[in-house]
Amino acid sequence: MLSNLRAKICRKEAKESMLWSRLLIDTNPGKFRDKSEQLLGEATQLKKIFSLIIEKSK
Repeated sequence: MLSNLRAKICRKEAKESMLWSRLLIDTNPGKFRDKSEQLLGEATQLKKIFSLIIEKSK
């Protein structure tokens, strides 16, 4: 139960990272685009991993 709660918190943090990465991409199209896209991809993968952990722990 406790690890499920931790996984939910981690998934929420990954979603927030995705939001901030998208914001950087949209507001600074040239300056931070490459790094922001890389971070967005990593945050997306982490969200998927934590979602699978949550789903399998039910």
